[in-house]
Amino acid sequence: MTETLQSVFDALRERMLRAGGSMDVAKGEPGNLILKTPWNEPGKREPAWFGAVQLKKNYVSCHLMPLYARPAMRDDVSAELLKRMQGKSCFNFKKVELELFDALEQLTAICASAYAEPVVAKPH
Repeated sequence: MTETLQSVFDALRERMLRAGGSMDVAKGEPGNLILKTPWNEPGKREPAWFGAVQLKKNYVSCHLMPLYARPAMRDDVSAELLKRMQGKSCFNFKKVELELFDALEQLTAICASAYAEPVVAKPH
């Protein structure tokens, strides 16, 4: 693990926690932050997964499940941030990019607002 990736993780972790609103920390171990909703996932006995920041070998990933459950929310993703998107709900970074991190923090706050109350994913 390089110091650069640790810096990326630390910056994204701080933003996820700040913008996560009422989300609960399910895991807060080194290199792995997982937030879950304060409500149980429909049909399950545990809270729904909201997002995560995870330190990988060559990058840091930031997941936002509301983007998967509500695809229309991807309309709020900037073109520059879309370039970092992998799949439907994950963004990968190799270095600190404050402008993109700020945009991701704003998007995280929008997602937290959308997930403040229980939601049911619609098929896409």
